[in-house]
Amino acid sequence: MQYTVLGKTGLKISRMGFGGIPIQKIDAEGTKKLMLSLLDAGINYIDTARGYTVSEEYLGFALEGIRQHFVLATKSMSRDRDAMARDIDISLKNLRTDYIDLYQVHNPGLADLEKVCAPGGALEALLEAKNAGKIGHIGVTVHTLDVFEAALELPWVETIMFPYNIVETQGEALIRRCRDKNIGFICMKPLAGGAIDDATLALRFVMQNPDVTVVIPGMAEEVELAQNIAAVSDASPLTPGELEKIQAIRDSLGTQFCRRCNYCAPCTVGIPISGVFMMEGYLSRYGLEDWARARYDGFAKTASDCIGCGVCETRCPYKLPIREMLQRAVKTFGK
Repeated sequence: MQYTVLGKTGLKISRMGFGGIPIQKIDAEGTKKLMLSLLDAGINYIDTARGYTVSEEYLGFALEGIRQHFVLATKSMSRDRDAMARDIDISLKNLRTDYIDLYQVHNPGLADLEKVCAPGGALEALLEAKNAGKIGHIGVTVHTLDVFEAALELPWVETIMFPYNIVETQGEALIRRCRDKNIGFICMKPLAGGAIDDATLALRFVMQNPDVTVVIPGMAEEVELAQNIAAVSDASPLTPGELEKIQAIRDSLGTQFCRRCNYCAPCTVGIPISGVFMMEGYLSRYGLEDWARARYDGFAKTASDCIGCGVCETRCPYKLPIREMLQRAVKTFGK
């Protein structure tokens, strides 16, 4: 396993970390097995969030007795001082630790970022927690270029997390600025939220960029862990064949696709929006028509139930035209 330093935090971390979203699908015991495998493999960076339902709690259980071997990062959507202070204490309790290495402001917009930094904002609680020894370092996770650029100018920001993958390279110039400013860059969504099926190729692409400090693919199974370790351990240049596959993926996905972050949820009428787009992808990109149609037909609400309210679009960090995309799904599936 390759190691690096997470920017100005000074933390020595593995270049591949562990994304804690998928463990919501398993259980605490399964998470413990994964953590022991991470330890054996030399992976020491773990990412989770207050918003990932049981992820913090599962990790807290799984890390008992081995916590000292890991750099632990979590994050909160809170924007004001009191709410952030509460979330930090909840995270500490869930993770069964008295110290969190990196605490991040989770997915703020520009207005949110101003609120975080204003008097009574979340930054006050973060700095107080840092002074009290509850957290070690402060970062921010972002989904849009304007917020990324703004975060680069904030003196308290030690790390920035942003999507970077085969089809989302729009942040490369800002990622390079992270390196120039000694801000740790954390690559999220290396598989574009699951839209890229070839995990090995996706991770090899990311690892070719020296400006990426750490990549954090989500994992819930031992086979995924083994596959990802093999991918990041291969430092050889991308082959002509791999470059052709990368271009084919770009041609297939374009830029307007669902990353399955589920920030759009809940739908006003109960449509599983990301599920609809996932089944559409299985049908159109992977040729699994019968399988995709059967699962789509099993949804209690389908794309045709959309009332066009647009609430989902106000929440989407990628500014996707979700209502138009749902109408295309109606044409694909017939309902």
